[in-house]
Amino acid sequence: MNAAHLCPTHEHHLSRRQWLGRVGAVAALGAGGLFHPLVGEEVRKKRKQVLFIWLDGGMSQLESWDPKPNTQFGGPFRAIPTSVPGIHVSELLPKTAKHMHHLCLVRSLSTKDNSHSAGVDRIQRGDPKNRGVVYPFFGSAVAKLVGPGDSGLPPYVWIKPGGGGFITKDAGFLGAQYGALAFGDGKAPENLLRPSSLTPADDADRLALRAAAEKRYVKGRPSQNTEANSYVYDVAERLQKQSHLFDSATFSKKDVERYGTFDLGRHLLLGRRMLEAGVTFVKVNSYGWDTHGDNFNGHLSLVSKFDQCFSALIEDLATRKMLDDVLVIAMSEFGRTPRINGHLGRDHWPEAWSLVMAGAGLKKGVAVGKTNDKGTWVTGDEHDIGHAFHTWFRCLGVDVENQYDNNGQPLPVAHEDCKPIKEALA
Repeated sequence: MNAAHLCPTHEHHLSRRQWLGRVGAVAALGAGGLFHPLVGEEVRKKRKQVLFIWLDGGMSQLESWDPKPNTQFGGPFRAIPTSVPGIHVSELLPKTAKHMHHLCLVRSLSTKDNSHSAGVDRIQRGDPKNRGVVYPFFGSAVAKLVGPGDSGLPPYVWIKPGGGGFITKDAGFLGAQYGALAFGDGKAPENLLRPSSLTPADDADRLALRAAAEKRYVKGRPSQNTEANSYVYDVAERLQKQSHLFDSATFSKKDVERYGTFDLGRHLLLGRRMLEAGVTFVKVNSYGWDTHGDNFNGHLSLVSKFDQCFSALIEDLATRKMLDDVLVIAMSEFGRTPRINGHLGRDHWPEAWSLVMAGAGLKKGVAVGKTNDKGTWVTGDEHDIGHAFHTWFRCLGVDVENQYDNNGQPLPVAHEDCKPIKEALA
């Protein structure tokens, strides 16, 4: 039984037509939550990028980064050596093992939520203290704090199976402008290209009419209620000029074979292209990791595919000298139980799990933290998601001593009781 059907993913999809048709609702959300000006120009002068790989449902740490072979809960797979002496990973990751000298593992994550509904949002928002506001997802925070750069592309894009559209939920109190532009199945938004029946002159007239209406609309209205309204149109217009980015025929045959023709492979290859084009934050989703049943066959398939495309990505970023400025993160909302259930599956386990990182600001070839011999608990210092957020912001050059300014309400960028994971930082 595939446990992906036990815990379905809930999403809200908007086509481009719906997205543009609902800008009134977007504008109502506003674009408040401005970052304090002290963040300054230094971050933008040395702008970093992020590739955030979200393995939705919960990757098993025991079948990936923290194997425990020949133990009570170890499962059937062996541990294999990596390019770094003393660090072993699951035999399901043979290609990635060869690139361990570029990677930074954290094996000491210990978080709170063991449900998808709470865990996904909590992890991607960094679990700040409750101050009566909805915090932004990491992608929206980076879009605001690091900025869009000069590529002309949206600062935060999301490549995922299924539908696409403009996902305002991720932005939280920052306002809809900092939401994610999702490319469903890695494709451009629906109706992106101008219909052949519409001449360039007619299109220009329509844009001019919209601009005139927009100018009239903003008079006497707060900017936070109008910026998002115009933003979605501006993004659509810029994307029309960059539609070549979505042309899969322009990828080399060799790259397609290296990354794989399955969803995650295709989407990570497009993610690499988005980074090369200058997008600040690229999130790539993979679904189906919730293996309450048949965990071992499930991970044999899932991890093998991940291994193929993730190793190709790390190799490419290293070859292209991009790892100094690109922070790569691959993680889930929690790990999986050491105990194997009656369906030969593993259930949700936030108490002791792992993530993998590479790139900007991180040490290379290290494994931070450890779990006990059975993999049931962290031994030594535990790290919550707030520690990870502090670490990531440090890597990106964001000073967490500054605060968000949410319409006069000062709010910390990351959980103030947490600190960076120093062992992971270069």
